[in-house]
Amino acid sequence: MSDPVGILLVDDEPDFVRGIQRLLGTRFPDEDIRTAPSGAAALEQMQTHPCGVVLTDLSMPGMDGVELLRQVLEQWPRTSILLLTAYGTVQTAVEALKSGAYDFLTKPVEPDALFTSVQRGLERSRLLGENARLRGLLARQEGAPELIGESPAMLRLKEAAAAVAESDYTVLVRGESGTGKELVSRTVHRLSPRCERPMLSVNCPAIPDHLLESELFGHVKGAFTGADRDRKGIFINAQGGTLLLDEIGDISPALQSKLLRCLQEGEIRPVGSSKNLRVDVRIIASTNQDLENKIRDKSFREDLYYRLNVLTLNVPPLRERMEDVPLLSRHFLARACAEMNRPCKEIAPEALAYLAGRDWPGNVRELQNFIRRLAVFSPRDIIDMTHVRLAEGQTVPCRERPDCPGPYKEAKERVIDGFTRAYVRELLEATDGNVSESARISGLSRVALQKILRRLDMDPEQYRH
Repeated sequence: MSDPVGILLVDDEPDFVRGIQRLLGTRFPDEDIRTAPSGAAALEQMQTHPCGVVLTDLSMPGMDGVELLRQVLEQWPRTSILLLTAYGTVQTAVEALKSGAYDFLTKPVEPDALFTSVQRGLERSRLLGENARLRGLLARQEGAPELIGESPAMLRLKEAAAAVAESDYTVLVRGESGTGKELVSRTVHRLSPRCERPMLSVNCPAIPDHLLESELFGHVKGAFTGADRDRKGIFINAQGGTLLLDEIGDISPALQSKLLRCLQEGEIRPVGSSKNLRVDVRIIASTNQDLENKIRDKSFREDLYYRLNVLTLNVPPLRERMEDVPLLSRHFLARACAEMNRPCKEIAPEALAYLAGRDWPGNVRELQNFIRRLAVFSPRDIIDMTHVRLAEGQTVPCRERPDCPGPYKEAKERVIDGFTRAYVRELLEATDGNVSESARISGLSRVALQKILRRLDMDPEQYRH
């Protein structure tokens, strides 16, 4: 997000605006001085050319100066707002300053007072921009403390996240489910120059396709049944900030096309509208899927993939950084105790060693949930192996005996997985690995069958002749 520069004059009286523009031009010849006849036109100009100072009339038809002030500060908090009115009263001035105005001037305007107020407003905006840059630099020097881990894999990820944050390019965050892709995305936003603006996220698979378009781009009144008013989409609400598209691989081809146009043109079109809106949003997309494979089977657009994959962050699974498990375990335990308002607990060395050697197929999310169970099931200050077994449901450690079938749920899942694997194998062999044909024969949707293939780690390519 670029720093606001220049001056914007907003008034519905053309002669007055031109006079003020000429007057300021003599004092500030190096500044870009723009004009707008209304509050709506001013907001439209700010979208493409954010200004350091906005000098606006207080009383205008449509959007008045106070409402314009509110909307400008909401999207460009480093802009200095100067209000003009022909009715200068102490009460009006106080209310304007309480609303966030930097200064208050009355008509007719005294040139010296105008020059002083505009000069101070420009200096304030530049100072706020410099402070923001210094805070961002300090944050980048401090690294990413929310990314817990000192393993080589995590150190590489922290360095990459800090480097990626410096630019404004689109980022694709890849990794298995539960590895912390959203946390990495939020770290990139926090370290970026956009950190003062909002970061919003949308879980793409959780929203039906016909609603996801409206959620992203907004809609106008009457666009579809139930659209009884205009609604801003997430792109507009994230203006100047960052938008995380979580699990981007699950969006439909039709929506992929509209998202591609948005990334190419920097514009969106609300559902039911005939007008495009400019947007300034950095896109971070995350996925746990093999997008290259989805491109090959035509379920993901190749051109969208290259638009998203400008910069890539690969989040390592927990099995590739097992040395971080003790550090993560202590961190999650301290957090769980704080959430339950309990004194902080410790994990016994043998329990910590067991956790560090255990498989975590659900990655960091599974470890965090397990530590939460430990915090609940251990009444004492020290968590030992007794509490670990209790948290695992192992009150009797029968798994150590080869003749023990184990818990009913796990045994049932093994039988179901065995049947599913055998069925899908026969299906793929009969269709020469054609996923679409296999889905049709099985009565499953293509997406459901692909999820089964990923869960069982089965590659259709192996069955193609």
